Amino acid sequence: MKSIEVVAGVIKDGERVFATQRGYGDFKDFWEFPGGKMEPGETPQQALARELKEELAIDVSVGEFICTVDYDYPAFHLTMHCFYCTIAGGKAPELLEHEAAKWLGPAELRGVDWLPADVEVVKALEKA
Repeated sequence: MKSIEVVAGVIKDGERVFATQRGYGDFKDFWEFPGGKMEPGETPQQALARELKEELAIDVSVGEFICTVDYDYPAFHLTMHCFYCTIAGGKAPELLEHEAAKWLGPAELRGVDWLPADVEVVKALEKA
């Protein structure tokens, strides 16, 4: 089975976190924490800053490590490293790859259809 290593950012604004909705692929319309694949030679933090710039046109400060999720999808094994992030410079995220986004408070975290691996991140956030 193919393995993919990715990073995901839990962008915080006070108690709220930023979630994005996929607009393509097998999991279209499911929600996720934004991020993407690591490039050779990048640290997870460097990859996350680059991916969030590419996907949302924002600069972020990558903060505390949250968890690593290992999840077997039907076609591949995913290893996802998750970190808290804050937006630097006050610019609002711009959706360049996703079809929708929303800020979710703690009581709203279970109110969207998360990708299976991202459900594990939600569980980690609920324990924090």
